[in-house]
Amino acid sequence: MPPTPTAHQADPIAPQKEVLAHIAPQVEALVTRHLEQRRLWMPSEILDERERDRLRDAARGLPESVRAGLALNLLTEEGLPHFHRLIAVHMGEHSVWGRWNNLWTAEEDRHGCVLRDYSRDAGIFDMVALERLQYDYLEAGFNPDWGRDPYKLLAYTSLQEKATQRAHGNLARLAAPIEPQLQTILSRVAGDEAKHHLFYRDCFAMLLAEDPERALKAAWAVMPNLAMPGHTIPGYTQLSDAVRAAGIYGPLDYCKIVSDLLGVWGIAAARGLSSQAERLQDQLMALPGRLERFAELVARRRPQARDLRFDFLPRAQGA
Repeated sequence: MPPTPTAHQADPIAPQKEVLAHIAPQVEALVTRHLEQRRLWMPSEILDERERDRLRDAARGLPESVRAGLALNLLTEEGLPHFHRLIAVHMGEHSVWGRWNNLWTAEEDRHGCVLRDYSRDAGIFDMVALERLQYDYLEAGFNPDWGRDPYKLLAYTSLQEKATQRAHGNLARLAAPIEPQLQTILSRVAGDEAKHHLFYRDCFAMLLAEDPERALKAAWAVMPNLAMPGHTIPGYTQLSDAVRAAGIYGPLDYCKIVSDLLGVWGIAAARGLSSQAERLQDQLMALPGRLERFAELVARRRPQARDLRFDFLPRAQGA
């Protein structure tokens, strides 16, 4: 008769679940910090439908690169159902993690709403064409091969929230001289993403302190090849090339995010590791150099897009 499996044998992520339960009080404190620091706002406080004519006049000056960036940022935010599901699956729907997921989802939902409302009111896109992309993106799903490991989920969200913050912030900077209203909207969204990043970043720091071996393994599984939200959008490669060329977001931005997180998490200073974890530590510390070389290769092989051809960009509106 075969031996009865232990809890860890029956559930390969049982050790990770135990650590999550152990740090729950500290996570509660992070949620409280977030609530105390956030600035809750509503889309209709920023946008007034009575100003539609003014918005349309101002938006006429936006170049196609900024419009393409806005489309990708909007579509990314509209992928929220994928990420609510992933957090529920990996972190559970009860305790502090379920509470955070619902809170985070409610805050994130306003991002897609305000960007969509602005785009419609300002006449930026062919909205039917954009809505088809959104539909295709949601229908395609987003199912990373993480084996339900919550550590990988927290490593991913630490990176992804910072990436979206940079994309929104850089786009706000480009829009500012032409359309200050769009800058205001994007800056609000970027501010939210910064606070969400802090939550996930500090949660993962707790995992590194409590369970460095598994945390380093999770970081290495996610960091070298981050699958950005929206990568299943039809035409994503062309869109990402356009936003990279415009200075909105690209491989160099990701390289900076990785480098900063490795420093904040103190990866180089970690001690008392097994020989396997030390190898992962070395590989992680070498990652920024590898990513920088990749960014240079991309810049050489994919020159700036001079004529953007997307169905959602009406040719008559091109700047």
